[in-house]
Amino acid sequence: MRRYETMIIVDPDLSDEQREPLLERIEETISARDGVLVMFDNWGNQKLSYEVRKKARGHYVRIDYCGEGELVAELERTFRIDDRVMKFMTVLLEENVDPEKIKAEISAAESPETPAEETAEGETSEEEAKAEAGETEEASEETAEAETSEEEEE
Repeated sequence: MRRYETMIIVDPDLSDEQREPLLERIEETISARDGVLVMFDNWGNQKLSYEVRKKARGHYVRIDYCGEGELVAELERTFRIDDRVMKFMTVLLEENVDPEKIKAEISAAESPETPAEETAEGETSEEEAKAEAGETEEASEETAEAETSEEEEE
């Protein structure tokens, strides 16, 4: 399985109600072709660097997903047929991606708590203990240096 990123520019004159069926169809196509949707990033209306179909603005959508070449071919076929899509571009991000690892990353990103945050208030984590130990070592080194400099002055 490979990981892809597709950018599409949708007609900015469409309302949200007209745009939603297109975005839902993309999600359905990915799931129907045994793909994994990693991220669906809706950037909104942006100014284009040059006019496309006599329009100076476009609604940008970035889709990050995993799948096979057949999935990409089907999505691009859909984009070519649909008049709501003004431009699209698909880029291969990674080859030989483990879909289970990607799903684990997605679930980890969605869960707000991390193991480091789950330590009890009275306990200190290993990093905090090392930081405190480092601070005490620095303080003892400074006092040792001060004592040696005082001895040298006498």
